[in-house]
Amino acid sequence: MLLMVLPITLMGQYRSQVWSPDNGDGTYTNPVINADYSDPDVCVGPSGEDYYMTASSFQCTPGLPILHSKDLVNWEIVGYALDKLYEGDGKLIEHFNTPQHGNGVWAPSIRYHDGQYYIYWGDPDFGVMMVKTRNGDPAGEWEAPVCVIRGQGYIDTTPLWDDDGRCYLVNGWANSRAKYASVLTVREMSADGTKAIGQPVIVFDGNGTENRTCEGPKFYKRDGWYWIMCPAGGVPEGFQLAMRSKSPYGPYEHKIVLAQGKSAINGPHQGAWVHNKYGEDWFVHFQDKEAYGRVVHLNPVDWSSEWPIMGKKGEPVTTYQKPKTSSTVVVNPAESDEFDGATIGKQWQWQANYDEKFGVPTAFGTMRIYTYKMSDVRGQKEDVPSNLFLVPNMLLQKTPADEFTVTTKICFTSKADGQMGGLIMMGLDYSALVVKRVGRAFQLLQLTCHDADKGKAQEEKLIATLKPTAEDKIDYKPGIHEDIYLRLTVTNAEAGVAHGGKPIVHFAYSLNGKKFTDCGDDFQMRQGKWIGAKFGFVSVETDAKADRGWLDADWIRVEK
Repeated sequence: MLLMVLPITLMGQYRSQVWSPDNGDGTYTNPVINADYSDPDVCVGPSGEDYYMTASSFQCTPGLPILHSKDLVNWEIVGYALDKLYEGDGKLIEHFNTPQHGNGVWAPSIRYHDGQYYIYWGDPDFGVMMVKTRNGDPAGEWEAPVCVIRGQGYIDTTPLWDDDGRCYLVNGWANSRAKYASVLTVREMSADGTKAIGQPVIVFDGNGTENRTCEGPKFYKRDGWYWIMCPAGGVPEGFQLAMRSKSPYGPYEHKIVLAQGKSAINGPHQGAWVHNKYGEDWFVHFQDKEAYGRVVHLNPVDWSSEWPIMGKKGEPVTTYQKPKTSSTVVVNPAESDEFDGATIGKQWQWQANYDEKFGVPTAFGTMRIYTYKMSDVRGQKEDVPSNLFLVPNMLLQKTPADEFTVTTKICFTSKADGQMGGLIMMGLDYSALVVKRVGRAFQLLQLTCHDADKGKAQEEKLIATLKPTAEDKIDYKPGIHEDIYLRLTVTNAEAGVAHGGKPIVHFAYSLNGKKFTDCGDDFQMRQGKWIGAKFGFVSVETDAKADRGWLDADWIRVEK
């Protein structure tokens, strides 16, 4: 039997082998989540130390991830607020059945109000959306989404319930739809937060100043002041503003409260200010790491003066004392999956609205992913699209660290020529190691595509020709099977001139799980549309009429 080191678990809580920010001595090291939880927002529940995070999920489903922490350092994925985009409106469900890369859920905010948790977000094509818990448990069921304001261009929305029960909403604007940007508007909402009852007022204008690209606003009230925390200056190179006014409609005075300075942490901005029951203040935000996506950092906040000062004298920290907490549990977002249960791990997402024909768990300890017919891909002119960019049934997860190794054991079953499946690193460029049926054998191929979003054709590199490990003996629609171990390793060529300092993916395979053979060309990892690169499973075919084949994933393990 093949023995491999499994991730450490305690009562279902996952311990990562590749990145854990808790240093075990009362300190932490940023990022607290070294994965692409873009545009994170956090609120604290009524306990004062139960923190809940959500983040942009764009077209991926399930959407609106919900993460929980007791100390803002140790996080785990506990659920999702959206099963599909969007269950509250049938017309939008059909729209998102095809991958809409970079569209969908932008920069959500999560708030606790009157016994329920609410999440607001802007869909730049359809308007301001809202979803709330059904029973006050963020890890439980959420109600169907409500469209609060219909229209194009609305992004980055945050509500504020005032002391008198009135509700206000701040939002940014997407230049790609509205044809203007760098302004923030505030309007009044109904007390239940379900519709706008007032007209928008521009409360901040960053046009023509260093505060260009002001967006991602978060709305708060403290000591009689209305506060808007807002990034500006661009994404990778920008900074964090704090704005204050005695009226929700401004005018707001502003000040830079967090910037890169002399640190190595670029563009520290867009996130959440949280105040815990111990009287501490913290700021959770992202850092843009290109191919890895936007990873999550934690910085202290000092309110001893009139303005909040974030980090250490306005610069982000790398290592710092942990927030006070009653918890000693070390836990990280899930990565590996043994596929032993009736449900798969919460780290997995599809590329579009889920269809049960994409795949389902089995009673045999595997996750089955059926071959998706490339002729069903919409949005391209060819009968059989030339690349995988619009394939919806890829089962993917975020990269968890700068360097890591992913190994999976699969059995691929083919009913017809052209059916293929394997392990992929997906972005605007992608590369995959797959087995493909050709006649009575399988070819092991590396599929690579550059500028997949622009419709460029993928290239195939033959690695080996493999005999099936099993063949069906019956006459009725027999299949052939290939058991194989596939591996990808990500290394960070920080000082590598040849690859421009970018993360590099190396592939390998094994027929027995013991001896692995390096194969294929090194691949320079590249981010997706507004998200980091993601890895996981691909299973497709070119025959429109054949019975589907399938990939059975026995397990997938993420290690150093």
